[in-house]
Amino acid sequence: MRAFSLNDSTGKTFAFPTQRYDLLAFVNEECPTCNLVMPLIDAAFRAFNRGLDVWAIGQDAAGNAELIKNHQLGVPMLDDSSLKVSYGFDIEIVPTIVLTDPQGREVKRVVGFNKAEWQELFDAVVTVSRVESPNLDWSQYPANRPGCGSASVLPGVEERLSLEAAGTRLCARRIDIGDLEDVFEFMSDHGFTDGLPVVPPTVERVVKMLSGTRRDPGEMAATIPPNMAPCTVEKVAINSVMAGCKPEYMPVVLAALEATCDTAFNVHGVMATTAGGTPVIVVNGPIRHWLGMNMKLGALGPGNRANASIGRALKLILRNVGGFRPGGVERSTLGSPNKFTACFPEWEERSPFEPLHVERGFQREDSVVTVYGMVSGCFQLNDHSARTAQALGTTLAETLRVIGTPKSYNLNESLLVLSPEHADTLRRTGWTKADLRDYIQQATARKIRDLIPQDRNSEGLSWEGLEIGNPTIEALERTISKFAEPNNLQIVVAGGEAGKFSAIFKGWGGVWHSVSRIIDPTQ
Repeated sequence: MRAFSLNDSTGKTFAFPTQRYDLLAFVNEECPTCNLVMPLIDAAFRAFNRGLDVWAIGQDAAGNAELIKNHQLGVPMLDDSSLKVSYGFDIEIVPTIVLTDPQGREVKRVVGFNKAEWQELFDAVVTVSRVESPNLDWSQYPANRPGCGSASVLPGVEERLSLEAAGTRLCARRIDIGDLEDVFEFMSDHGFTDGLPVVPPTVERVVKMLSGTRRDPGEMAATIPPNMAPCTVEKVAINSVMAGCKPEYMPVVLAALEATCDTAFNVHGVMATTAGGTPVIVVNGPIRHWLGMNMKLGALGPGNRANASIGRALKLILRNVGGFRPGGVERSTLGSPNKFTACFPEWEERSPFEPLHVERGFQREDSVVTVYGMVSGCFQLNDHSARTAQALGTTLAETLRVIGTPKSYNLNESLLVLSPEHADTLRRTGWTKADLRDYIQQATARKIRDLIPQDRNSEGLSWEGLEIGNPTIEALERTISKFAEPNNLQIVVAGGEAGKFSAIFKGWGGVWHSVSRIIDPTQ
């Protein structure tokens, strides 16, 4: 048991342990059972105070005053409004009566009201105090009466108390608003949102969010461009609250942030480009099921809390901590719906291919997040007629050939999301991802002559970009494919069982690389 000092309503201080036996009664005025037993607690004080200390420990100052008034109490009523003592004694239900020895060690505990247990408690107190038991009319009490939940285990409160008990405190700047001010309008007016309402990050909510990770709130999670702002785990939790996350999503958000802030990803370039770049998150591994993520019908759309809020949390962190705000560093000409949120899991069980994370070197049982720097909302294509891999591959190739512009070639990474029915078409023919990529590279191959700027179409590849010093006839006849490397086309499977639709996310044309991070749900 932990030592403590509490004051009663007169300001007198009571310190525990007392070097003799103590009877501590944890109560809350809002609990009917606490009101039922207050006369018994007061009777114990009046009878036994010569042999041991009897204290009532109330969880609310105003409620304590009501108990004193309503029951004409003589027993000291100590104020545990901070709930630290209740937490230290692991009080889950009120009333809870704890008998301790002179060293403060627990001897007996009674929870709620069971008449037989309370009579046994009084007998135990008689034994240690060597004082006669009060003459009580037990017949007026019911055989059993359940207690109420302790205020120390309310949602958010228990997490806050656990942090305080560990010596950890929240360090983020707190903002006080007027009683009559609308918190949602306040946050919108001060630019904390993405344009949609956010959940107010109260201390209780942030502490509860931090319960989703074992990492210290003050630990550095990432340094975020363009402000090169240090982002602590606490700040990740704050923005995750605002995004609507559950605490169990925290390991995914943290891993996604680490991947996004890897220098290889170049988040500054991705987010600042006029092309509208933004991270798109793909989740693999068992955590998809643990969090109830949607990889099936409507996987790229709304309706799933984990998908939507994890993606949104990352964007809010980049905005509120990193400083990526439209009109500032973020200069997107048109913007993109993906800038609100973009996160989905791969439906590995429905794919004929290796899952994305296995292809990238992880174990199948690993949970992994991969981020891509995409510059458009997903472009949906359909092919309901293809019955062979080659026929479907041709549709995919012809569609991919025109993303960006028909002359945008030598592309870096883009993401192809195959629907299950399209994946089935490839499976029946026995094609692998490598087969599909090779076919697309061949089918999109064009002569350089057709890809350079012309009078009637000034868009096209530059000689500098092609690294061709002297445009000879031989050089003009050389062919290149849509992607600089076959593996620049990343392939995953997601979506509903019905509908032969697939989707394309085009990557930003600047320098960046997709980055994967393992998700450790135990951290």
